[in-house]
Amino acid sequence: MQTASSVSKLSINTIRTLTLDSVENAQHGHPGMPIGSAPMAYTLWKSFMNINPNDPNWFNRDRFVLSAGHGSMLHYALLHLSGFDVAIEDLKGFRQWGSITPGHPEYGMTPGVEVTTGPLGQGVPAAVGMALAEKHLASVYNKQAFQVIDHYTYAICSDGDLMEGVSYEAASFAGHMRLNKLIMLYDSNGVSLDDNLEESFSDDIQKRFESMGWHYLYVEDGRDTEEIAKQIREAQLEETKPTIIEVKNVIGYGLEGIEGTHNAHSDPVGQEAIEKAKTFYNWDYESPFYVPDEVYKDFSSIRDNGSAKQTEWNELFDRYKSEHPQLAKELERVIKGELPAGWENELPAFETGEKVATRVSASETLNNLGTKLPELTGGSADLATSNKAVLKEHDYLSRKNYAGRNVRFGVREFAMGAIANGMALHGLRPFVSTFFVFSDYLRPSIRLAALMGLPITYIFTHDSIAVGQDGPTHQPVEHLASFRAMPNMSLIRPADANETKAAWKAALMQQSTPTMLVLGRQGVPTLEATQELAESGVMKGAYILSPAKQDAEGILLASGSEVHLVLEAQSRLANDNIYVDVVSMPSWDLFDQQSQEYKDAVLKPELKKRLVVELGSKVGWKEYAGDNGAVMSIDMFGASAPGDEVIEQYGFTVEKVAERYKLL
Repeated sequence: MQTASSVSKLSINTIRTLTLDSVENAQHGHPGMPIGSAPMAYTLWKSFMNINPNDPNWFNRDRFVLSAGHGSMLHYALLHLSGFDVAIEDLKGFRQWGSITPGHPEYGMTPGVEVTTGPLGQGVPAAVGMALAEKHLASVYNKQAFQVIDHYTYAICSDGDLMEGVSYEAASFAGHMRLNKLIMLYDSNGVSLDDNLEESFSDDIQKRFESMGWHYLYVEDGRDTEEIAKQIREAQLEETKPTIIEVKNVIGYGLEGIEGTHNAHSDPVGQEAIEKAKTFYNWDYESPFYVPDEVYKDFSSIRDNGSAKQTEWNELFDRYKSEHPQLAKELERVIKGELPAGWENELPAFETGEKVATRVSASETLNNLGTKLPELTGGSADLATSNKAVLKEHDYLSRKNYAGRNVRFGVREFAMGAIANGMALHGLRPFVSTFFVFSDYLRPSIRLAALMGLPITYIFTHDSIAVGQDGPTHQPVEHLASFRAMPNMSLIRPADANETKAAWKAALMQQSTPTMLVLGRQGVPTLEATQELAESGVMKGAYILSPAKQDAEGILLASGSEVHLVLEAQSRLANDNIYVDVVSMPSWDLFDQQSQEYKDAVLKPELKKRLVVELGSKVGWKEYAGDNGAVMSIDMFGASAPGDEVIEQYGFTVEKVAERYKLL
């Protein structure tokens, strides 16, 4: 075994001791992984990563994803030592209130953290999304002699990551797409939280990844920094495949009695064990959180190299702007996340009375916007024919054409969502699509998108029991309620084509919130009133679509296709001299952001008689129905029959809506 130099050893052991001291100080955390994988991570950062701690957002930097997010102290120690704005005091505040060093890495909180990780498996597809975005943007914007986008995506994953199904989905996609600039270091330590890995996992990683089109490399001893460097260099030379480097590490290296066992995975080990470990590392410094000057000097080359690389790139980009001014201007706008002037002009027009499914009007609007926003890139989990989520005038993004914009994600819903997170983090505006009921498959990735504030657009179609003959397995019931409950998620369920167009505008105006467009399969008439009212009304979440013809005594509320039902019920009630307002409420979250004055103008406080009508769970609607109101809802699974019949059998008819209102 070739060992690291004395300075390198000191730097590696500093990562270890900072980890031990931080976990002990917090009395919480996961010391085992950072201690065991410190040589691997050090080698990657010291010798290969092109990053500039002085400018963490430099666009052509290499990306680093710690998929094994429980080992966050590894990342924080590297950031501190490399010169990012992460101080020793921040390490002392590990896992404490108000610190920038939370228990798991969080995007937007800690300088240098590229993606929120922690839920095992999701860092792998996020890295895949970043590598896919790099390929796409390079194909669109690079020109001969101007490789303005040219960098690697590195990830560190764990045994736990590779047991999660989403990592398999994403690795399969990455191999198929030949993302050769994706390099993943696998911390193969043979241990999971509960026990030795052999009790639950015995996959042949080499065969598994090679079968998916990956280049597999192996390092027998994770302390051998020269061998690790050799394998990373080989991975960089690979031109057609992503690479996984399996590195055999010892979890909790140096922790007497527990190294190499699941007992080293998490929790503080106590001061006595720390002192013994520091003796084992030949650590001659008594103070906790001590960093020798030689270590700071060793890591300074990362900052110096990154600064030089960025200066070189800036000069290249200046020449690029002179040679290709329009492309450069567009790329700068995409990098900044700004929308082009006039993007919202000349959107498709829909004829009043025209019967159009909202999935179709959403597709027409998407295609209009796609001609104006080159960053709008995405696709469906093998349902584009039904979802209509296709940019018809653009090619597919494939291993033969990385400049395409339609992505065939295959039947990989979870990976699709998590890959989209990586794409968004790399500057694209992704859209992803499937049936609404299958949102369950990608829900964890949606939650991380909301947590990170990524402006992804989810196009979920087939939004209710109106799906019909596919039956209850394909008919969402509880999904609207559950996603409306998700923080920082904008959910819009439009009633017709005009509301759908407005919903797309609302989605693209979001900069730090994902948007979910929940769309219907069945045709619905385009309403005359929405021609003028929808744009403002949707932006505000709810509006009076049809005022009572005489003084209102109550309100009918609905979203989506049920708006048409309550409009008919309004007319039926008027025949009996009962006059009500009809409120279209496509988005709770947008409505909740409005002033109390506006809310009261829509849901007039004096109108206590309110009936909500929705083909989904009643959960949450009571807040808008009020104590004296009621909710007509679906609180059981659906049934297999023609959609119109299912709706009728569940009592959603004009007559029954009118009868239910009269009971208030």
